[in-house]
Amino acid sequence: MRFLDRAKIFLGAGNGGNGCLSFRREKFIEYGGPDGGDGGKGGDIYFEGSRNLNTLIDYRYQQHFRAERGENGGSADCHGANGDDLVLKVPVGTEILDGSGENVLTDLLNEGQRVLIARGGAGGRGNSKFKSSINQAPRRADAGEDGEELWVWLQLKLIADAGLVGLPNAGKSTFLSATTRARPKIADYPFTTLTPQLGVVRVDGKEFVLADIPGLIEGAHLGRGLGDRFLAHVERCKTLIHLIDATRSDAFHAYETVRHELRTYSPSLEKKPEIIVLNKSDEIPSDVVNSLRRKFSTKYSRKTFAISAINPSENVKHALRRVAIYCLACVPGIAVFSGEIPRFIKGFTSAV
Repeated sequence: MRFLDRAKIFLGAGNGGNGCLSFRREKFIEYGGPDGGDGGKGGDIYFEGSRNLNTLIDYRYQQHFRAERGENGGSADCHGANGDDLVLKVPVGTEILDGSGENVLTDLLNEGQRVLIARGGAGGRGNSKFKSSINQAPRRADAGEDGEELWVWLQLKLIADAGLVGLPNAGKSTFLSATTRARPKIADYPFTTLTPQLGVVRVDGKEFVLADIPGLIEGAHLGRGLGDRFLAHVERCKTLIHLIDATRSDAFHAYETVRHELRTYSPSLEKKPEIIVLNKSDEIPSDVVNSLRRKFSTKYSRKTFAISAINPSENVKHALRRVAIYCLACVPGIAVFSGEIPRFIKGFTSAV
């Protein structure tokens, strides 16, 4: 299935039905009076979050959606039927923005969450509603009101606990496949990952969702490479795993490049908890790896691990435990991790 994380669609709520202009006509009953019924209400348009969806591809080929119109009123005080509501299902994590794409109307974060976006028009009143002692034969009936119409942007932001970031060919897809059951495309050339990939990591009885984001390059915020459009998918992550190719001679420059792109895209990404993972450490001498790890840890004051994703070792599990600590420390109602390990997870961190 093709991955699509942004779409623009048109919504048209149902128009209200017209009121009826009618008079009662029965044998032996003179001056029956007005008996025109009201029109039905037009259908509303709702959005509903669903965990069974993971892409907006359904809105790629159909871009216009209209709810049912209310039926007209009838004689004998018959009320027109209301139009059926239209419920559009989108993946959990989808933002609904206005037509400009700048203002967020609502954010669907939970399964089954339903939000009204376009309200149907009210039905028109029939002439029976206008009768009075003064006007006993009103010849007025209202037309139904028009339903709301608007263009909206749908923007999917995957909900994951941790996000993998780094330059192309840092080994992010290999890391994802080694730590989860996800099977992303892996090859020895840049940009093998063209869309975000998700996997569930299990470590010491704990679980968290890991997202692999396509690689960034210098100038991604200017549209170079794949650009930074996929960084929206790490905005909801509790922590970041920054993967660096330890065999690079410019490992520090590689780290700074990605951090600059994160900072340029959104200052909030730069403030997220982060661990540094030096990948491909089996390809260089161990003393060089240890020296590089100490330098990163000292310079950036961040927990740094040296691993080989292609040959997972105990160091990979240590890194995953540290990520799980950040994810647990950021759950609602618990203070955000600030350097000290909360008491409720100290036992879980003894091996880290």
